[in-house]
Amino acid sequence: MPGLGSGLPHGGTWHSRIGRATGVEPGTYAPGRVPDGLLESQAMPRGMADEQDILKLPPPKHAPKLTARRIGIHTSIAGGVEMAAERAWRLGCNAFQIFSSSPRQWQPYELFEHQCQEMRRLRALHDLKPLVIHTNYLVNLAGMNPVFRQRSIEAFRGEVVRALALGAEYLVLHPGSFRGGAREEGLRRVAEGIAQAVEGLDLAAGRLAILMENTAGAEFSLGGSFEQIAELVQVLRPAAPVAACIDTCHTHVAGYDLVSREGMEETLRQLDATVGLANVPVWHCNDAKAERGSKLDRHQHIGEGTIGIPPFWRLLNDPRLEQAAFIAETPIDEPGDDRRNVETLKALVEEGKPAGRRPQKRRSRRSGGVSR
Repeated sequence: MPGLGSGLPHGGTWHSRIGRATGVEPGTYAPGRVPDGLLESQAMPRGMADEQDILKLPPPKHAPKLTARRIGIHTSIAGGVEMAAERAWRLGCNAFQIFSSSPRQWQPYELFEHQCQEMRRLRALHDLKPLVIHTNYLVNLAGMNPVFRQRSIEAFRGEVVRALALGAEYLVLHPGSFRGGAREEGLRRVAEGIAQAVEGLDLAAGRLAILMENTAGAEFSLGGSFEQIAELVQVLRPAAPVAACIDTCHTHVAGYDLVSREGMEETLRQLDATVGLANVPVWHCNDAKAERGSKLDRHQHIGEGTIGIPPFWRLLNDPRLEQAAFIAETPIDEPGDDRRNVETLKALVEEGKPAGRRPQKRRSRRSGGVSR
């Protein structure tokens, strides 16, 4: 891929492999701990993941039925990053999200040119768009530790390089933690870190935008309110194409009302007045295990948590959001959970019907009762 090797940080080279661009040393999370926000499916034992892999099943005889909305799910890259596109299509998606490398390690994924070409081919074949890439959870551009922050800048540059190579439309980034400093200083460090990471890379030409994701509102984390996301977007615009990704679970546990009809309308009004609904091209659709305002980021199956089915129905049928993509990041507790969550979202889309009919609540698969 000519031109992609320019401007690599600290002596990183391609050697015909895209993933070496970051030039960082391997590192891992503390043993036995899954970080807040990490997809539970990513922490499963390999045997369970293999059992649940849709590519282990016979291919569908007919193309999955799609909706007028772009609906997808975070999809495994096991066997090669390009395999995620085939998985997404078989799951009934017309959009999808991936990690372009391990979310638990600094060591980058070794991405080959033929994989990028195959990803583009499969996406065109199955009309899969957008492709959303979620940044490694280790990256913290707001951090105070200079060694860790430099690793974060280099790792984020690698994320941008891989996203451009794969033809992704969006790269989602958690704003980070400013622990040990002031919020304003953390904001400045994020802006400077992104500017340094993307230096020499043409995101606009690659039609790639960085999306700042709202957070659950934990102490010292940036992005816990719509105002903070709007401020981040405004500060970052001179450095790169930037917009926002809004997570329903994070919004709910941060204290915003998504559950009542009136509360959700007020929440969307606040979002539009700060970030702008037109500046939210991707929604992460996750129910929540924790209560509203708890600031605990624990994702749940759609309709089985404290948010419930009606708010997702309202989101998916709001004409103001018709250009957005809706991506689930729900856990995989049992084989087929990924497909079930996709189908639940798709079933809520009202195709050519007047809005206003109250959706049915989803029945819990475990208790046989109705989820509250």
